[in-house]
Amino acid sequence: MKLIECQGSHNIYKVMTELTDVSNKEIIANSVDAAVEKHVPQYEIKEDKVEIVVNHVMEEDHLIEWIMVEYEDLDITKYFKAFDKVVLEAQYVPGMKIYAYCNKHGLWMNQID
Repeated sequence: MKLIECQGSHNIYKVMTELTDVSNKEIIANSVDAAVEKHVPQYEIKEDKVEIVVNHVMEEDHLIEWIMVEYEDLDITKYFKAFDKVVLEAQYVPGMKIYAYCNKHGLWMNQID
């Protein structure tokens, strides 16, 4: 999956079909110098489900905006606002990727084996 950020508005877009080179705008997961333990999504597998959490502050000006679960042919996104608990339950599939986006520290990713 490739995500890009519009520098003027900070909007984030998922690249569905790459018609032009977007490499200089691409957001790279886990590339910002920030507290890994507060940004990388953590998970617990419970039978055929996985519970995903991010132990991050959820203040008005600093928060996790969303979590995305990526399967081979599907992705699911849950959005959050200030003071929400950052938790998502999803179907467990080995090899799935989980992303979290912090409005100040960018994109973070973990892979579930």
